[in-house]
Amino acid sequence: MALAIEGRDALAMQRHPDGHFTVETDCSPGTKYHFVTDTGMKVADPASRLQAPDVHDASVVVPPDSYRWTHPDWRGRPWHETIVYELHPGACGGYAGIEAMLPGLAALGITAVELMPIADFPGRHNWGYDGVLPYAPDTAYGTPDDLKHLIDTAHGLGIMMFLDVVYNHFGPDGNYLHTYAPEFFRDDIHTPWGSAIDYRRAPVRRYFVDNAIYWLNEFRFDGLRFDAVHAIQDDGFLAAMASQIRAACDSQRHIHLVLENDDNNAGLLAPGAVYDAQWADDTHHCLHTLLTHDQGGYYEDYHDAAAQLARCLQSGFAYQGEPSPHRDNAPRGTPSAHLPPTAFVAFLQNHDQIGNRAFGERLTTLANPAALRAAVLLLLLSPQIPLIFMGEEYGDTTPFLYFTDHNAPDLAEAVRKGRRQEFAKFEAFSSKEAQQRIPDPNDAATFAASVPTFDRADAPAAAWLAFYQMLLRLRHTEIVPRIPNARAVRAIALGQTGVRAVWTLGDGATLTIAVNFGDHAVACTAGEGHVLASSPPEAQCDNHLPPHTAIAWLATP
Repeated sequence: MALAIEGRDALAMQRHPDGHFTVETDCSPGTKYHFVTDTGMKVADPASRLQAPDVHDASVVVPPDSYRWTHPDWRGRPWHETIVYELHPGACGGYAGIEAMLPGLAALGITAVELMPIADFPGRHNWGYDGVLPYAPDTAYGTPDDLKHLIDTAHGLGIMMFLDVVYNHFGPDGNYLHTYAPEFFRDDIHTPWGSAIDYRRAPVRRYFVDNAIYWLNEFRFDGLRFDAVHAIQDDGFLAAMASQIRAACDSQRHIHLVLENDDNNAGLLAPGAVYDAQWADDTHHCLHTLLTHDQGGYYEDYHDAAAQLARCLQSGFAYQGEPSPHRDNAPRGTPSAHLPPTAFVAFLQNHDQIGNRAFGERLTTLANPAALRAAVLLLLLSPQIPLIFMGEEYGDTTPFLYFTDHNAPDLAEAVRKGRRQEFAKFEAFSSKEAQQRIPDPNDAATFAASVPTFDRADAPAAAWLAFYQMLLRLRHTEIVPRIPNARAVRAIALGQTGVRAVWTLGDGATLTIAVNFGDHAVACTAGEGHVLASSPPEAQCDNHLPPHTAIAWLATP
């Protein structure tokens, strides 16, 4: 292995017993370089901080301290104050476009913005989960200093910045590790995205732990969301990684680590453990089923959605060891009733749950609007941590489609074909003609169609925005201060279409929320205390809860 710096002779590198290659030489910021394998292949630095301009091109020397922070004393916010706004950087105009959105998000009541992955990916448009250089922010969104300026600006407005990171696989285009470091991967285990990363090897573990620390310390992100960790062969790695991350960060900062874990492993979320929370997919699946009546794919596990949603509200997971029909009746999950409500990040929509639909439809086009408002009230006033996907706050109807920008024709065709075959098992897409209607991920129009219209000023958008503002104002004033030490008391199904949940909050107050997503009234008793909010505003509960209605009551001690 050699180091090839632009304009200089290549320098041989020394191999170390653990598999690393090193060489030291002077170079200035902006210097372009490659590594050269023994076969003569030029490859990017696997820890490149910047590419010029893309994954197949030269790596660039970037000084870690070139940016001068204007809010160096920012320490973040406690986890229970978190209200997450997930967005796609490209769809929001890159780092500069996101920065322009921040004052409005702060006024709305958002306390954390979560970026979908930014690790360098091939082309101009990508969800980010095809990244191949985890240390290099993609230049499609701006420079590393532009990213730091975005984070700095957010901190000045009291907003935390989270980053979605992908440690379970690399994308298919631009990852050369398979060629010159095949030991990085396992040949006995495969994920949906290819060979599994070999976390049995210490250098591999270090590569990803250091990446997490890099984002948190050099870029001053306030938290990370770890994508699909159920695809990582754990053997204790996940717990060890979080411990090492926290040990490397200033203990005075609020650093938040959140999992996506379809295995529902409560052990990683136990009070005092190292992860703050997990994305509450079970909660979403129940809510989506109640709002849309979908039963295909993984929604087949939620035939008793009202009762399962009640279980989610009371104890976190719907599946806590029960057999999952979608998994060929294999057991899924572990008991979670001991966990606090804040161990779960709840949402009505996110990038996956919209974008993994064939046509990327949002709930605004799938659900009854009144029932959807009832669900929003439940989401924003329950003690679980709420997540809003970009555009939800004004009732956006723009689809969010799956998009890529692969230059290799064979790969683009494989992605196009794979996307269409993915839906072939659904009756609506059983014919080739129906599959042809699924948007081509590699068509630039697919990305363009996924960009929300953030400057809408029509009456429906204004009504949605006012609704979100009202609920988030109530959350900040009435719920957030009482969340520490909150616990679920009980939650029950209201027939087949609703739930009623009760929590004791940290100061002894009692919060009750009742929701009916159905078209007919359901038997329900009112909660204690005064009505905190309701949808519709005039709704009442007199032994029955009307259709498409949600009411929250608060009884203070």
